[in-house]
Amino acid sequence: MPNPFSWLAERWQPSAAMVRRAALAALVMSVVIVVTGGAVRLTASGLGCTTWPRCTDDSLTPTAEMGFHGVVEFTNRMLTYVLSAAVGWAILAARCHRPWRHSLTKLGWAQFWLVMSNAVLGGITVLTGLNPYTVALHMIAAMALVWVALLTWERSKEGDGPATLAVAPPIQRLSYVLVTVIGLLVAAGTLVTGAGHHPGTPKDNKIVPRIPIDYDRLAQFHADLAFVAVGLAIAVIFVFAAVKAPPAARARARELLAVLLLQGVLGFIQYFTDAPELMVGLHMLLAALTWIAVLRIPLALRTREAEETPEQLPAQTPQAATV
Repeated sequence: MPNPFSWLAERWQPSAAMVRRAALAALVMSVVIVVTGGAVRLTASGLGCTTWPRCTDDSLTPTAEMGFHGVVEFTNRMLTYVLSAAVGWAILAARCHRPWRHSLTKLGWAQFWLVMSNAVLGGITVLTGLNPYTVALHMIAAMALVWVALLTWERSKEGDGPATLAVAPPIQRLSYVLVTVIGLLVAAGTLVTGAGHHPGTPKDNKIVPRIPIDYDRLAQFHADLAFVAVGLAIAVIFVFAAVKAPPAARARARELLAVLLLQGVLGFIQYFTDAPELMVGLHMLLAALTWIAVLRIPLALRTREAEETPEQLPAQTPQAATV
């Protein structure tokens, strides 16, 4: 008996362009959810809903007494459904496309389970009173979702054949080192947040724990990693030029450096102005864009041709078949 997916695939075959648009929609929503999650903390609405999965013990939605903070927290929870819908569209588009994009379908389901796990992490964050370590894990899981969503989008523009490197393996490994450094930079940023000025509740609420490490030292460590990342990005630009890496890879390396420099300037302004909410929100948006920029570099160092399906293979003549 055909399952609902195969039944739909028999009646709807989206174009390759629609598959790409669906994958891009899921990527955009994965960035939006990072920004809105930050807005919950920056507006001191982290405990706007006092429990999870309901908003209060007696209500699924915020009550009038909960005011602005309840609306902000509940709205962010509702955006998870919009994100799920975007991911669902990407899964269905990949499944129903002809030929069936098995790799994209798997990546779509990976996004779905990351969304579900991050929703649970968000609930645990509320139930633990905004414990800074669960807040950090919540952010890292959101960045993992951005990673998979980006990979899905990039793969939607390629074939399903085996990957072929366009550069020597050491150059590819250099790009992986750059990805690792940026990943550590993002992770260090979550620690700075955990010790910083915005615990996610009104400032007169003293019950939210903070990471017991000096904020200035964590901020300095984060800045040191940023300097390393900028230096490595500059080195990658020169190496790519020297080895004549694909033009797309060289362009993406320059884009990464531009985003890193902008993020660095914003970070210093944020530090010396006592982390105003708007600046922190922009910093989180740029963190997601920096992560996307660096992940796109190794993907530009290889190509994937379309995989030949049985329908695309040339028919054999009777004589050839007996050879």
